[in-house]
Amino acid sequence: MIRGSCLCGNVRYEIHGKPQFMYYCHCVMCRKATGTSFATNMFVRAEDFRITAGRESLKAYRSSPDEFRHFCGNCGSPVYSEAEHRKGILSIRCGLLNDDPPVRPARHIYTAFKAPWYEIHDHIPEFPGAPPAGA
Repeated sequence: MIRGSCLCGNVRYEIHGKPQFMYYCHCVMCRKATGTSFATNMFVRAEDFRITAGRESLKAYRSSPDEFRHFCGNCGSPVYSEAEHRKGILSIRCGLLNDDPPVRPARHIYTAFKAPWYEIHDHIPEFPGAPPAGA
């Protein structure tokens, strides 16, 4: 089990089951939603994710026609996003994890939109947009 919580502690969650993979997203929306150069996210099956406290504190913002970003309405911490094109899969914001997950970042995505002041210094595969299926 992997646990996570927002900055103020109102929203708490658990992840049961192994995440699919972890990735760094450099898209403009992730940068603006996190206030950082990129977001570290991981995909988990929606059925493996459970809010254990603070569901009433969660707010949602429709960042694109088929995607909602969920965040704590009290402290503003981004918790997860869900999208129609990823039905049944949630993108969890790894900065809120309290436990060490069994996965590590496997790719940089949307690097065409990367912050100009940030240089990638690792050997993880980079994709200018979304990676091709199976990558």
